[in-house]
Amino acid sequence: MSIKENIIKVTEIKNQAAERAGRSGDDVLLCAVTKTHGGDMINEAIDAGITDIGENKVQEIMDKFDSVKPVRWHMIGHLQTNKVKYIIDKVSMIHSVDSMRLAEEIDRRAGQHGITMDILIQVNSANEESKFGITTEETESLLMEILEKCENIRVRGLMCIAPKADDPNDIAKYFREVKELYDRFAEIKDDKLDFKYLSMGMSHDFEVAIAEGSNFIRVGTAIFGARNYNI
Repeated sequence: MSIKENIIKVTEIKNQAAERAGRSGDDVLLCAVTKTHGGDMINEAIDAGITDIGENKVQEIMDKFDSVKPVRWHMIGHLQTNKVKYIIDKVSMIHSVDSMRLAEEIDRRAGQHGITMDILIQVNSANEESKFGITTEETESLLMEILEKCENIRVRGLMCIAPKADDPNDIAKYFREVKELYDRFAEIKDDKLDFKYLSMGMSHDFEVAIAEGSNFIRVGTAIFGARNYNI
C-alpha cells in the first residue's frame, strides 16, 4: 500500500482504539516517525495529512529539515547535551529528557534563542537497562528540579517506550504506570508545567497504549514500511 493508504489505515485503527477507550480519535495525535526515510517520503506523508513528524537522531533532522514541507518536528530519540544546539531552533518538542544535565542545556540554548522549549520527561517504567529514561520513582524529583531551575522550558507531559512483547497486552501495565504519573502532575497548573501530551505507543503497540491513556502515538513502520539502515 502507499504511504497515504497506510496513514488512512493507521488513523482508522487509532480512532477505533480511542473510541473503545471512551475518547474521540481526534484526541490522539498521530506522529509519523521518519527515521532513515528521506524527504520525499516525508513530504508524501505531509501531503496525506501528517502534521507532526518524529526523528530519533539529530543528524537526520539537520539533513532533512530544509527539504521537508512545513511541519512540527519532534526529537523523540536519546539526545546528547552537546547536540542540543543543533536542533533547539528546529523542533517543537523534545520527548526524551531524562536528566537534569540535559534539561539545563536545553534551558540554556533555548534562552540564547529567546524561546521556551516544550519537553516531555522520558519514563522507563519497565526499568529496562537497554533503554534510556528515568524510573517512575525519580520522575517527581526531576520534574520539580526542572521547574525550579529552568526558566526557558515548559514541561508538557511524559513519554514512555514499553518493552517489546509477543502479546502487546503484556506491557499494558507499563503504560498504565506512566498514565498514573501523568494524571498526578496534570492537575498542577503553572507557567512552566502544563501537561498536555502522554507520548506512548509505536507501530506494534499503539492500540494498547491508547487503551491505557496515550494521546500521542509515534508510528513509523506501519506508515513507511521497514527501515533501510544502509542509507
